[in-house]
Amino acid sequence: MASFADHIGPTPDASETRGRAGTLKTALLRAVLSLVGTAFAATLLAVAVEALARGSGRAAFDFFAGLHRPAWTTAFVLAMSIVAIDAALGRRYRSLFLLAPPLLALAWIGSQKAVYLGDPLYPADFLYYRQIVELMPLLARDRPLTIVAMIAATLGGLALLVYGWRLAARHCGRNGLGARVARLAIALPVLAFFVSIMDYRAFSWTRDRLDVIPRMWDQKDNYASNGFVLAFALNLPMATVAAPSGYSAEAIERIASQDGTVPVATGERPDVVVVMSESFWDPARLPGVTITPDPIPTARALRSGEVFSPEFGGMTANVEFEALTGFSNAFLPYGSIPYQQYVRTRIPSLATFFRDQGYATTALHPFQGWFWNRSVVYDAFGFERFLSEENLPPLEKRGPLASDAAMTEEIIRRADEEQKPVFIFAVSLQGHGPYEPDRYKDATYAVSAPGLKHRARESVLSFSEGAADADKGLARLVEWAKGRERPTVIAFFGDHLPPLGEAYVQSGYMKEPVASRRAPLEQMKAEHETPLVIWSNRSGPRSDVGTISPAFLPLEVLEAAGMEHPYYTGFLREVRDRFPVVDRHLLIDEAGQAQPDWARGDEVDPAVRDFRLLQYDVMFGDRHAIGRFFPEGEGSPDVALAR
Repeated sequence: MASFADHIGPTPDASETRGRAGTLKTALLRAVLSLVGTAFAATLLAVAVEALARGSGRAAFDFFAGLHRPAWTTAFVLAMSIVAIDAALGRRYRSLFLLAPPLLALAWIGSQKAVYLGDPLYPADFLYYRQIVELMPLLARDRPLTIVAMIAATLGGLALLVYGWRLAARHCGRNGLGARVARLAIALPVLAFFVSIMDYRAFSWTRDRLDVIPRMWDQKDNYASNGFVLAFALNLPMATVAAPSGYSAEAIERIASQDGTVPVATGERPDVVVVMSESFWDPARLPGVTITPDPIPTARALRSGEVFSPEFGGMTANVEFEALTGFSNAFLPYGSIPYQQYVRTRIPSLATFFRDQGYATTALHPFQGWFWNRSVVYDAFGFERFLSEENLPPLEKRGPLASDAAMTEEIIRRADEEQKPVFIFAVSLQGHGPYEPDRYKDATYAVSAPGLKHRARESVLSFSEGAADADKGLARLVEWAKGRERPTVIAFFGDHLPPLGEAYVQSGYMKEPVASRRAPLEQMKAEHETPLVIWSNRSGPRSDVGTISPAFLPLEVLEAAGMEHPYYTGFLREVRDRFPVVDRHLLIDEAGQAQPDWARGDEVDPAVRDFRLLQYDVMFGDRHAIGRFFPEGEGSPDVALAR
C-alpha cells in the first residue's frame, strides 16, 4: 500500500532548501550592491558635474552638503538614467562611458562661458556651434598653447574612453533579460515623468515640492540654485515663446497708433548709414589708466548719448536684433538668440521701412554670411543685398581681421554708386576680441596703468588701437558726408563692452571680469553703456539723447532723418519718453530712476505691457498690428508683411 509520501512526491532535503535560500540571498545582495553602486556612481557624477560647472569643488560640496533637494534630485535623475542605459546595453555601469563624458564636457564649457561672457551655458548656445568653430583659427593664433592643450585633452579623453569601454566589457557584469526588463519598467516611466515637469512655463506640484524653482529671470541664480543639469533642462523649452497675459486681438486694437507715414519732412530723403562697431567703448573709463593720444576723439566730440547694451563681451546678434527691429530681448526667454531661433518669416525692420520708401537697402559685414544666421535674417528683415566675405572684394586686414578703414571705404563706395537714396547697415569686425598682446605690430598708442599687470595692460593697448581705428572710420564717414550735396545721416554705436577680463578687476572698474546682470543702477550703467553718435550733415550731432536701449535706435535714426512711422517714431517715442531703457532686469525711467526686477511684479507699466504685446503679436502671434503699426508693403509687394 502506497504511503502518503509516495502521493505527494519527494520532499526536498535540507541542503536543497539551504541552496535555494542562499541563491535568493545572493541575488538580493547583488541587487542591493548594484543599487548602492548605481547611487554612488550617480552622486559622484553629479558632484563632478557641479564642481566643473561652478569652478570649485568646495562650491559643489556645499551644494550637496545641506541636503539641498535639487542637488539630490539631480543625483536621482542621473541614477535612473544609469539604470535605463545599463538595461538597454545589458551590462552594469557601462552607461557611465556614454553619460559622463558629455555631461562633464558641457559642465566645463559652461564654466568657460561664465568666465568670459558672464552667463551660464544654454541649450540654445549650440545653435551657433559653427561660429565657435570658425573663431578657432583666431584663438589658435592668439593662444596657441590653449589650442594645443585642448587638442591633447580631447585626444587623451577619447583614448581613455575607448580603453574604459573595452575594460568594462570584460569586468562589468551582465544583466539577465528579466532584470533588464524590470529596470526599464522602473526607470523609463520615472524619467518620462521628470521630462514632463521640466517645462518652466507650467506649474508642477512635484517640482515645487522638490524645491526645483525655475528662476528664468536670473539665470545665474537659476543655475546656482537648481544645479547645472536641472537648470540646463529647464531652458530646453525656450524654443517656443508663450503669449503674454492678456494677449488678444482686442488688446492689440486698444493700443493707440499714429496713422500715416511721412517719408521726409523736408521733401528730400536722406541717405542713412548705421554702423554697429564691434566692442566699441571708451577705454579711458578704466580708473588709473591713461591712453595717449586720445583713442576716440571723434566719438567723444560728437557723442549723442549712450546705448545700454543688453549684452557683455559677445552676443552681438542680440544687440543687432534690437537696433534693426525696435523690439526688445527683455521680452524673450533668458539666453535665447532671436537670430537663431525666432526669425523664421518676414519681420518688420528698418530695412523693410526704407525699402518701402524707395531706398536701396544694404547690410554689410566682412565675415561669412552664415555667421549668426545673418544671410537668412537679413533677407527676412527686407534687405535687398547682404555684402559678406563671400561677395565683398578682398578687404585689407588690420591685425587678424578685416579693417574698419577698408569697411568704411566700402560703405562710401557703395553709397556713392547708388542713384536711389540708401540705407546701409554695417557691422564691423576688426574690434572683435580676444585682445592679445602685440595684436598690432605697428601700435601708435601708449598705455600708462600702474595698477595693471603686464598682460592686462597690453590687452588694453591692443583694444585701444582697435577702438582708435573704429573712431577714425567714424571721422572718415563724417568727412565724406560733409562734402556731399545729398542729406546724410550717420549713426554709430558700440554693441557691447569689450571682453577685457582681468583689466576690469585690476583697475577697479568692475568686481568681476564680466558684467553684472543685476546690480545697482550706476554699476549697471558702467558695465553696459557704449558710446552713441547720431549725426547729420544738415544739422550736426544730435545731443542729449541720454542712455537708451538699442530698441530705440530706429526712433532716433528716423527722427534725425526727419521721417515718421506709426511704430518706430509713434509707438516707440511714447515708450522711450516713459522708459528710455527697457532691460530684462531693470527699467530706467525718464527721470533716471531704476525699477529693478520689474518683470517679477504683479503689475507692469502699461507702456511696457503694450510694448511686449505688440512684439509678441508681430513675432509669434496673429499679426493683428501689422496694418496699423507696420503699413510697409502696401505699395511694394517685395516687402509686404504677410499676416
